[in-house]
Amino acid sequence: MGDVAPEFTLPDADGTDVSLADYRGRRVVVYFYPAASTPGCTKQACDFRDSLAQLNGAGLDVLGISPDKPAKLAKFRDAESLTFPLLSDPDRAVLTAWGAFGEKKMYGKTVQGVIRSTFVVDPEGRIEVAQYNVRATGHVAKLIRDLKLDA
Repeated sequence: MGDVAPEFTLPDADGTDVSLADYRGRRVVVYFYPAASTPGCTKQACDFRDSLAQLNGAGLDVLGISPDKPAKLAKFRDAESLTFPLLSDPDRAVLTAWGAFGEKKMYGKTVQGVIRSTFVVDPEGRIEVAQYNVRATGHVAKLIRDLKLDA
């Protein structure tokens, strides 16, 4: 913890560039997920959506990042009424820089892929929380407890 978060600028679902630097001065949850519109990723995104008022109220913004192209992200956002930016990292450079792409176990096999991960970046751009291999279900509630936002 305390490492400087790797900077990025990625297109959102509408093709508009969003940078981590845009959030300097605020805390931001950056979460990485394998694929839009899949059951686990939909559950996780909807949990963030449903907790967004609480997170925003505690001074936290949310950014979701996956290898999906902006058009797929737009469909996902619209289908699930997601109200936070979804960013596209098709070459996986940002995923790799954050340690959210690499070897993982899937159904007992070792594969290369997106490691479902969540980070909290502090207002100075340093990593405050790093969680790898998080579960899609129940993760947002755990994050809120870990950050003591439910007190």
